Amino acid sequence: MRDDYYTPGDLGHLDEDGWLYMSDRRTDLIISGGVNVYPAEIESVLLQHPAVADVAVIGVPDDDWGQCAVALVEPAEGADPGEGLAAELLAHCGPRLAKLKNPRRLEFRESLPRTPSGKLSRRRVREAYLRGHAD
Repeated sequence: MRDDYYTPGDLGHLDEDGWLYMSDRRTDLIISGGVNVYPAEIESVLLQHPAVADVAVIGVPDDDWGQCAVALVEPAEGADPGEGLAAELLAHCGPRLAKLKNPRRLEFRESLPRTPSGKLSRRRVREAYLRGHAD
């Protein structure tokens, strides 16, 4: 609450006709090299590929850029998760996203954690990723 207003942390924009479009959550925003990167934009592109069943994009610390985008992909049934598919998915993103918005890394997961209501738990995804990549 701020000045009797509830601020949920959602990010969005109004178009010229006054329509409101939701982009993402402020807590999920990735700032890479001073550029705002919305995980939902990258996820939308990856979900267009038939080998992707689900995906979570998170921001992780990066010495050069502040943060970088990492895509954690749940492969579709029958897809062979490996270096070949990872390269194919990154190539799929190339022409569809600005260069700074392309994931720096892509890893495969058997499943992605969900909340009891079925929503992706990006917090749990990020925590598990950082635990597995601790120095």
